[in-house]
Amino acid sequence: MAFAQLASRLIVPLGVTFAVVQSSIYDVPGGYRAVMFDRFSGVKDKATGEGTHFLVPWLQKAILYDCRIKPRNISTTTGSKDLQMVSITLRVLSRPDTDHLSKIYQSLGMDYDERVLPSIGNEVLKAIVAQFDAAELITQREVVSSRIRADLLQRAGEFNLKLEDVSITHLTFGKEFTQAVEAKQIAQQDAERAKFIVEKAEQERQAAVIRAEGEAEAAFTISKALDKAGEAFVALRKIEASKAIVQSLSQNSNISYVPSSGGNVLLNVPTKA
Repeated sequence: MAFAQLASRLIVPLGVTFAVVQSSIYDVPGGYRAVMFDRFSGVKDKATGEGTHFLVPWLQKAILYDCRIKPRNISTTTGSKDLQMVSITLRVLSRPDTDHLSKIYQSLGMDYDERVLPSIGNEVLKAIVAQFDAAELITQREVVSSRIRADLLQRAGEFNLKLEDVSITHLTFGKEFTQAVEAKQIAQQDAERAKFIVEKAEQERQAAVIRAEGEAEAAFTISKALDKAGEAFVALRKIEASKAIVQSLSQNSNISYVPSSGGNVLLNVPTKA
């Protein structure tokens, strides 16, 4: 009976003590930081790191911040330097500056990235895109991306945010510009095709001239040879032609008789009129 009374007397104090100890301990998971709020002194300047820490119950409160890198897409539609509409999407990897978490909590709250990144992202995108022509946005994409990154880093630093990476993931132009580019490509292809046709015709003309010159030179050579060789050259050509005719006739099934002397074919053709 005495033990039961003693136990009943200890249960309540032990329970209260356990509850006080439990409420005095808080854990900070990996990748997080804790901002301490004190009811008397306000937000503490220094955030606590990962691990288990103590606080004064009711008087102090720990606010956990996720300090890991978060991805975010920022999209906007704006005009280029030559007044072409451009739709551009930016992918940003950001995290809070752990040395200024108390300032972030005091000025921006827990949803700091939602409040800051869309506004400064659209501002920087519109300002940078307006400095380039539509063609330059395509040909100088690395320059545009570096300019956006530099300006966005500067603007995010004013709100104690750090950007690990900034890259352009999507870049499209308006319907009118796309049609103009397609028309330009078609015109260039037509010009190349016309150039090819002209070059082909010129080559064919040159080939015809060369062929005509060769035939004229051959005719001149034959005429010159005829003048020198006379009837002997003609007789040689007649013999060669007669041999070719005889061979052709002998292979034809419709021919039943071929003169035994193949050389007699065409030999009686007069050489002079």
